[in-house]
Amino acid sequence: MFRLGVIGLGNRIYGGVLSALYERSKDWKVTAVCDIDVDSVKQKIADKPQYFSDDVKTYTDADEILANEQFDGIVIGTRCSTHTDIAIKAMAKKVPIFLEKPVCTNMEDLHRLNEARKKYNPQVLVSFPLRYTDLAILTKEIIDSGRIGEVLQVDAYNDVPYGRVYYHSWYRDENETGGLWLQKATHDFDYLNYILGDSVEEIFAHYVRKLFKGDVPAGMTCDLCEKAGTCPESPDMVKNIYRDESFGPYCCFAEDTGNEDCGSALLKRKSGAIVTYSQNFFARHEAARRGARFYGYKGTVEFDWYKGEVKVYMHTAPRVETYTYKDDGTHFGGDTKMAKEYLQMLNGESNVSYLKDGIESALICMMAKESCETGKNMKVMEL
Repeated sequence: MFRLGVIGLGNRIYGGVLSALYERSKDWKVTAVCDIDVDSVKQKIADKPQYFSDDVKTYTDADEILANEQFDGIVIGTRCSTHTDIAIKAMAKKVPIFLEKPVCTNMEDLHRLNEARKKYNPQVLVSFPLRYTDLAILTKEIIDSGRIGEVLQVDAYNDVPYGRVYYHSWYRDENETGGLWLQKATHDFDYLNYILGDSVEEIFAHYVRKLFKGDVPAGMTCDLCEKAGTCPESPDMVKNIYRDESFGPYCCFAEDTGNEDCGSALLKRKSGAIVTYSQNFFARHEAARRGARFYGYKGTVEFDWYKGEVKVYMHTAPRVETYTYKDDGTHFGGDTKMAKEYLQMLNGESNVSYLKDGIESALICMMAKESCETGKNMKVMEL
């Protein structure tokens, strides 16, 4: 029975990671939890006792849980700005670590984390479930087979139908999250690196901030706002008109609302290929899409997770091949496959580490953000 320690038992870890682990194996128990929301932890333990040992201990300080407990694996799911500090401390335990993305939120932490990677050579699984999905794996197989020729151009996109969460909830605090490049594009830049097998050399990016901003007083919540009955982003209007749900209590037109509305980037890869990537946070419902189109001389391959399809268009013949997959879980089925790999790490069946991948993805995101703020083309440094 593997002993797991969880630092940060939020909804992502509780409802996503632990759930996926439990689907794959019952040969583990969480023996200690660290989280500042003690009442929430107690409720979660009561609701899913099968995840926890009978004598599970609770802490509110990460240093204390790491000093007092022994684990076979550590799962880190705290707020984004704390990932680096806790991950570095956990590396000293020399056990497999599951680390939620983004692995860092600023350049200082990135350098600290990269130095710790070289010092400890830790075994870390970064939460990048998209690279584990059937669509991404098949697309990589098709490209690696040479069927479409060398990839020279890529058009990638992420039109987020649940974008309200980034303006109505704590995600609006860019000091905490590092911004939307790190929150969303870190996934997409990682799967592109995985599929293409190389890295980014240069990046130029721009974003737009016109919609989700305003002069409503900071801290205003929808339930206190006099415009709640007519505002298109108020909970009642969202429910009645858009048949959607609110993703947080705060006014998205307030002075303290952070995050851009949308953004695009042009990336030059070391292979010489060019990639365009766009992310949009005000698209809704059937406008949702997430995936990419890869162009080679002999053919084009594309996929979209929302459609559950991979399509291959051959340039040498008027033929289209379509592969259809059923979404079998969170993150388009990637969470369950990612859980399998973490269990293999615990079992000693895998000794790989994805920390460098996580750092590289975060670096590209930070370069994109800096490019947006400075208007400059950014060179991506070597790790």
